[in-house]
Amino acid sequence: MIKDNIGKDLTKVCLPVFFNEPLSSLQRCFEEFEYSYLLDQAYEWGKTGNSIMRILSVAAFAVSGYASTDGRMFKPFNPLLGETYEADYPDKGLHFISEKVSHHPMILACHCQGRGWKFWGDTNLKSKFWGRSIQLDPVGALTVEFDDGEVFQWGKVTTSIYNIIIGKLYCDHYGTMYIRGNRDYSCKLKFKEQSIVERNPHQVHGVIHDKSGKRVATINGKWDESLHYSMGDNPSDDVGQDSDSKSHLIWKRTKPSDFQTKYNLTHFAITLNELSPDLKKKLPPTDSRLRPDQRFLENGEYEMADSEKLRLEQRQREASKMQERGWQPRWFAKQKGSDTYKYKGGYWEARQTGKWNSCPHIFGEISQHT
Repeated sequence: MIKDNIGKDLTKVCLPVFFNEPLSSLQRCFEEFEYSYLLDQAYEWGKTGNSIMRILSVAAFAVSGYASTDGRMFKPFNPLLGETYEADYPDKGLHFISEKVSHHPMILACHCQGRGWKFWGDTNLKSKFWGRSIQLDPVGALTVEFDDGEVFQWGKVTTSIYNIIIGKLYCDHYGTMYIRGNRDYSCKLKFKEQSIVERNPHQVHGVIHDKSGKRVATINGKWDESLHYSMGDNPSDDVGQDSDSKSHLIWKRTKPSDFQTKYNLTHFAITLNELSPDLKKKLPPTDSRLRPDQRFLENGEYEMADSEKLRLEQRQREASKMQERGWQPRWFAKQKGSDTYKYKGGYWEARQTGKWNSCPHIFGEISQHT
């Protein structure tokens, strides 16, 4: 299987369910909001006129989304065309919706409403399998807009998973992330690539610049541990800088569970596929929680999971033809003159009334398809 798929795009390769974790890529999109309080803080900083602390908080949020990938060696399920995932967390002040809006290329779009901010983005994940490693190159922009009109936009860095055949499997994130603001500040974050001789992996170094290009603050830390910031033009690249009294903690990863599952899911990730009877009544038939192969895998029923995955992948081929015939996403649309997908509204209103007439039963039999 490895020999036959070297150099191929992984979204086009049918892998046994053994390679998957019981979450879809749409749920993984929401997992990046585990530390959404950083955007809440950014909103509050901006209200007090502290624009530097606002962009520092946004930068910390952009890095924090990588923390949950540490030790995650299994692949999320590739969603079906039109598959959705919602997350309604009143305690966090979050309303999130994501949808698979294109099959080839595989594009996922999401929208999140928070406390004083909204976030949207789409991602086309270009993946290559090199036999001993998998390289993932995300294409697409992520945007956060605060209620006062300040906007920040950035893209993701490259991810590689190593030692697919022999040795201890591990993932690494590397490259440069630019966070561009529409007002006073921008940020450049460098994710350092891990090397064989590297004794201090997962390092992230960043600088905040004002409009004139002057360096006004620096960020140092690790994407799987914590980030610290220092004000002023501090050229030091020392991670953490604990000895420097001017260095302040801005983000710290939540402590992992003492009782790890084989998938190394965080406390937060474990909750994402939970399906109570009350919630089941409210969800559209396209929600990832209703996906049978994923649910069978979570319950440890591997044979059933494999046969359902095969059935849904056959159904997905039908979806490709639908897309060629002009199928359109239900909750997102391309902006005029742009390739970016944006939420067009209506999801939460439909949820309130329970009327999902426009949502197909994508996990049913092909013959039921309309």
